[in-house]
This record gives sequence, C-alpha cells and structure tokens, in this order.
Amino acid sequence: MYPPPHHQSHDIEKMILTIKHFPLGMLVTAIGGKPFVTHIPFIYNETSKKLVAHIDRSNPQLETLTENAEVTVVFKGPDTYISPSIYTTPQLPTWNYIIVHITGKLKLLNNAEIVKQTMMAMTKFMEGDAQKFSLKKDDSRMERLIDYIQAFEIEPTHWEGKFKLSQDKNVQDFENAKQELKRSSEKDVSTFIEKIYKK
Repeated sequence: MYPPPHHQSHDIEKMILTIKHFPLGMLVTAIGGKPFVTHIPFIYNETSKKLVAHIDRSNPQLETLTENAEVTVVFKGPDTYISPSIYTTPQLPTWNYIIVHITGKLKLLNNAEIVKQTMMAMTKFMEGDAQKFSLKKDDSRMERLIDYIQAFEIEPTHWEGKFKLSQDKNVQDFENAKQELKRSSEKDVSTFIEKIYKK
C-alpha cells in the first residue's frame, strides 16, 4: 500500500488547513487519454464544503470540464530534504512533504451574479486579514472579465492527505525532522527570486 499508512492523513481539517495556506492547486483532468494540468488558486467554501475556482476560457483544459466530470486537485504544502545528520539514530536520506489530493464532481457556474460572488470571495480570502483591496460587486472591470473566465466548483468525493513527516522515527528524530521542515520553509528565497527575475 502506498503511501504507507503512517504517512497518510484522514484528518480533513488538516487537509483544509493545507488548502487555506497553500491555495494554488493543480487541476488535473483528462480526455481521450490526454492529461491536462492547470495551476490555479482555489478557495474552500466552509458553507457549501466545496472548492471554488476560475479558469481562463481560452485554456484548452476547459474542454474537459463538463458537468459532473470527475476531476482531481493537488495541493502542495511545504517540503524539504531530510539529511541523516539531523537524526539521533542511523537513517538514510529522505524527503518530507505535505500533499493533499481531492477528487470530486465538477459543476460549472454560469450565472453572472454567482460568478461575481466567487470572484469577490476569492479576493477577500487572498487579501487576508489586512484587506488592502476590496473587490466591489459594481466594479466595471469585473463585468468585462466575466466573459473571459469559467467559474466552477468541485464537490469532494475523496480526500487523500499525504503527510510524510518522519512519523516512523523515534520522538526526538520526529521532532528534529519537524524543525528541519520549519527551517527549510522559512529560509530566505530572495537570492533565488533575483536569479529568476534576471533578464
């Protein structure tokens, strides 16, 4: 069985927490044996218990997004290389990570008012507590954008959490791996970003 049971999480609240902190999901669909993958942000609607997102109408993946189609979304949390040097016991190198897979049924949202509501809800969520920008229902730019996006929601039918966090190690090694994941996640990436942005 893969992944091993100790690396699987059935805690939906932890999976929702992962989605909220890492909302850029990978939408995976297929048609005629051809896979399609698009990276787009999702929000989890606490009331409807559904994922909500938008896709550009010019995206060829839209062809696969039919009513009630089964789709998968992958959310990636933090990950890091784990050196055996951090353990108190002899171990081999490994990679720790948090991944959430959600499979569900798709519903297209075509009502203009509902689409506006999803855009406003997503903006509010992404702005966070600071709320430096608020998208208003009567914003004319949103009216023009509606024709170029397809809103949709996904009703989850299967949740799969892959939380590989050295759970099979002793208490101290488990704690050391946790600290390594935190350290790696918090490290400065400015040098990397500067290199990516170079012309």
